[in-house]
Amino acid sequence: MPASITRNLVTGGAGFVGSHLIDRLMQAGEEVICLDNFFTGRKQNVAQWHNHPNFELIRHDVTDPIRLEVDRIWHLACPASPVHYQFNPIKTAKTSFLGTYNMLGLARRVGARLLLASTSEVYGDPLVHPQPESYRGNVNTHGIRACYDEGKRVAETLCFDYQRMHGTEIRIARIFNTYGPRMLPDDGRVVSNFIVQALRGEPLTLYGDGLQTRSFCYVDDLVEGLIRLMNGEHTGPINLGNPGEFTIRQLAERVRDRINPSLELICEPLPEDDPLQRQPVIDLARQQLGWEPGISLDQGLEPTIADFRQRLIDP
Repeated sequence: MPASITRNLVTGGAGFVGSHLIDRLMQAGEEVICLDNFFTGRKQNVAQWHNHPNFELIRHDVTDPIRLEVDRIWHLACPASPVHYQFNPIKTAKTSFLGTYNMLGLARRVGARLLLASTSEVYGDPLVHPQPESYRGNVNTHGIRACYDEGKRVAETLCFDYQRMHGTEIRIARIFNTYGPRMLPDDGRVVSNFIVQALRGEPLTLYGDGLQTRSFCYVDDLVEGLIRLMNGEHTGPINLGNPGEFTIRQLAERVRDRINPSLELICEPLPEDDPLQRQPVIDLARQQLGWEPGISLDQGLEPTIADFRQRLIDP
């Protein structure tokens, strides 16, 4: 008899990370249901699979329950950039809480394994650097970022309570800054901001002095980590990110030098609760998943810039 095909549900599947994950699952011959409300997702991100017999696209908001028969749930649905998650902070919190509650209920009903795309934002503006999974974070519970930060923290709580009470199989990934093709031009993330400004010939905007740090993981590396986590036996939480640390100014200079070296860098005030440092400890991912990122920032910027150029300048 032929081997059974795994049936995957990817919430937020038409988004930046979700669509790259769907590419990998489809290329592996698996069945995929893409669930998205298209707030930040785009149909064109999964357009190459629209007529494939193993692919199904459903417009649905995860804050509403849904009944499906699936083997695995990749729960990525939630706006992940400040511009989008602060647009409607109450809806953002509901997406993390009710969305995760509904997906866990589905996982419990059908016996599926659920992977939660959590975030490095659960560490807040960290007082420990770099950040291991054991660090409990420094989150402003009532700041403008709390709708996302606290939403993801309670989503993790729900997952572990479902595991303890109902035996639900869970996997928790704490995702650090990720970049690559299909990022939205208006998402407010620093990589997309700099690339869009440079392609438009505008000065690149730094917030604060530009010396705050981030670690940038290329999307293909992240997807590989998510797949290994889902397929492995470790529940998590596990940090998935690139431990290479760069200042925001260094990133701006790298982007500017590739697109237009004559552009100016300008400084604006630092937004409220913007973390000053962010770098993952990935020892657990190395030990448990045999995973670490292989694509450097310089390597990953090339296809990312080319994708933005194609969409903005040569559509």
